[in-house]
Amino acid sequence: MSQQTKIARRTFFAVLGGAAAAGVAAKIASKSPVQAAPEPAKEPQGDGYRLTDHIKKYYRTTAI
Repeated sequence: MSQQTKIARRTFFAVLGGAAAAGVAAKIASKSPVQAAPEPAKEPQGDGYRLTDHIKKYYRTTAI
């Protein structure tokens, strides 16, 4: 292997490592130290399952 190939290869891996470290640092720096309070759960929109009074009554009557 020639000297120029070794240098180019080392440079490539050095740049790759530097880019990875910069990415991790940016990810850590972008995190907010103060956590926002979670929003209360909202009733889902759409035609999905909903726990209504009718369903609650059914569950009470089928309890063993």
